[in-house]
Amino acid sequence: MTVTLHFHGAAGTVTGSCYRVVHPGGQFLVDCGLFQGNKSVRELNLKPTPFDPKSIDFLLLTHAHIDHAGLLPKLYGEGWRGPMWMTGPTAGLLEYLLPDGAGIQESEAERETRKRSRRGDEPAKPLYTMADAEEALKHREICDYDQWVEPGPGVRARYWNAGHIIGSASVEVEVKDSDGKPVRLMFSGDIGPDEKVFYTEPEGPSGFDYILCESTYGGRDRVGYTLEERRETLKAEIQDALKRGGNLIIPTFAVERSQELLHDIGTLIKMGEIDPQLVALDSPLASKVTGVYRKYAKMFEDTELSADELFNDKRFRIIEAVEDSKGLNAIKGGAIIMSASGMADAGRIKHHLRNNLIRANATVLFVGYQAPGTLGQIILSGAREVRIHGSVIPVRATIRSMGNYSAHADHSELMDWIQSRLPAHGALFLTHGEDEERNALRDALIAAGKLGGDQVVLPQLDDFFELTAAGIRAARAPAERRVDLKQMPSDWHNAFSDFTIRLSQRLHALPDADKLALMQALQAELSAQGADPSPKGRPTPITPVETAGHDA
Repeated sequence: MTVTLHFHGAAGTVTGSCYRVVHPGGQFLVDCGLFQGNKSVRELNLKPTPFDPKSIDFLLLTHAHIDHAGLLPKLYGEGWRGPMWMTGPTAGLLEYLLPDGAGIQESEAERETRKRSRRGDEPAKPLYTMADAEEALKHREICDYDQWVEPGPGVRARYWNAGHIIGSASVEVEVKDSDGKPVRLMFSGDIGPDEKVFYTEPEGPSGFDYILCESTYGGRDRVGYTLEERRETLKAEIQDALKRGGNLIIPTFAVERSQELLHDIGTLIKMGEIDPQLVALDSPLASKVTGVYRKYAKMFEDTELSADELFNDKRFRIIEAVEDSKGLNAIKGGAIIMSASGMADAGRIKHHLRNNLIRANATVLFVGYQAPGTLGQIILSGAREVRIHGSVIPVRATIRSMGNYSAHADHSELMDWIQSRLPAHGALFLTHGEDEERNALRDALIAAGKLGGDQVVLPQLDDFFELTAAGIRAARAPAERRVDLKQMPSDWHNAFSDFTIRLSQRLHALPDADKLALMQALQAELSAQGADPSPKGRPTPITPVETAGHDA
C-alpha cells in the first residue's frame, strides 16, 4: 500500500486548508479550515465532508487562523473524537477563536431563519454550534517546536516555527508505507515574512520526499522594507487620513494584525508622530486574543514597547460591548477604528464601513490579503457602490492599502523558503494560492533550475496522489468536483450583483425616455433567449439581491 495524499482544500484557492494522508496504519488530517470568498466557494463549507470524519485517527494543526482551523467544530459535530496536535499558543488562541466562529455561525443561521420564516420555509441550521466548538477544545494536544511526537502508529511529526502568527508552524511528517519505508513530507502551513514584529524568520530542515508550500503571494514582491520603514509608511497613511478630517477605518484580523497595528500605532503616539483623538479596537475576539499575546510576551522580538505599554496605552479603547461599538458611529472624525474581519466579510467592520464609506473625508485602509468575492476585495477593486446588509452604499471615502503588514511571505521569501527546504526528491506541491500566483511561483522555480517542470505540481480541489519515497506513482482527480473550478475566482453571484449595481447607476444617469428604451432592450434580449421577463405583459422589476461578493 502506498501513501495517498488528498487535497480537500486550499487547492486553487487561498482558503479551506485541509490535507488528508492515508497510509497502511490509518489516516490523518493536516488542518481543517473554513472556505472564504465568493458564495460558490463558501458553499463548500455546507456540503458533505468529502471523507468519513470518524475514520480519521488524528489531526495536525499548523496554526489557529480560521482558514486552517475553522471547520474543526464541524468534524466534532459529525461525531469525530480524535486528538488535535498543535503548539501551546495555537491551543490558547483556539480557546477563543472556535467559540467565536460558532457564535457567528449561530447568529447567521438565526438571521437566515428570520428571512425564511417570512417565506414560510424551514429554519436554517448553523454550520456548527457552540457545543461543537466546546467539544473540539477538549481534544487539544500540545507539542513543542523542534521535538518529535508520535501521534499515531507509523507516523511521527515535528513542528517548526513558520514565522506567520504566534504559535504557527510548518509540520515535518514521516509516515511509513507498506514496505516499512518512511515517506518524508513537509507541510509549510503559512509562511511569514522576514521582517515582522514579534517573531524570528521561518525555520526548518532540508531534504524531503515531498514539500507542500503555500503560494498566496506567488509572483508578487513587496517593496523591501525594514520595520522602521513600515512604521513610517503607516505614519504617513494615518497623517493623511487625519488631515482629511474624517475617521480612519482599518479592517483587520483579530489574530496578529490587530496586535501589530496596536504596537506600531502605540509607538508612533509615544514618539509624538501622530495625534489621533481615539484609537479603538472594536472586536471582542481581538481583546481576548490580546490576552494570549500577553501570556506569551517572552517569545516576542523586535518590539519597541513592552507588553504592558502595548496593550494599556491610554489612547486605546478595546471595545467589547455592542452598545459601545454602536457609540463609535457618532464619531465623525479624528478616530482610528480597527475592527474585524480583515476581509470585511463579517462582524462589526461592516457597520463601520456602512457608516464611513459614504463620507468623502473618511479613509479606509486595507492591510491584508483580500480573497476574491469578499467585500474587502470589491471595495479595493474600485467599486463605486457596494452592498452591505442589503443596502447599496456609495463609496465616497478614500480607499488605501498597505502590503507590508501581511503575515504572508512574498514571492522572493517563498522562493527562499522552498530553496532552503530542497531537495524534494518526489515533488513540490504548490497550495494555498490562486492559479495565477501558483503558476508564477512554479515558473520562477523552474527558471531558477531548482526543480524540473514535472516536479512542481499544482493540485486542484480533491485531487489525490499515490506517493512513494521514489516519486509519485499515480495522480488522480475525483469522480465529481464539489465545485465548478471556473466559479472559484469569481462566480455568477458576483457577476449578477455587479450587473444590478451597474444597471442601477446607468438608469439613474439617463433621461426617463432613455430609461424606458434601455429596459425594453433588455426585455427583448431576455425574450430572444427564451426567458419570460414580463408576466402578463408587465415589466418585471429588477431588484438588488444580497450576494457573497458584496455582503460576504
